[in-house]
Amino acid sequence: MHGMVGGSGDTDRASREEERALLAVCGYPAVGEADRLAKARYLLEIEARGELDLAEHMQSILLSTMWRG
Repeated sequence: MHGMVGGSGDTDRASREEERALLAVCGYPAVGEADRLAKARYLLEIEARGELDLAEHMQSILLSTMWRG
């Protein structure tokens, strides 16, 4: 039935959106000490839940630490 919430399509879409959001956090270039600490704490929590497991996550994290000038 069209318009129903909670179907597998909604779950797949939510999962993809969560993945994009996590990649955005991984790739965010923290600019100050407070940003770096917040990012590290958040990503450590995510990793502890087993959700930080894709090569794209690590690539984004490493690229975010490089100075771009």
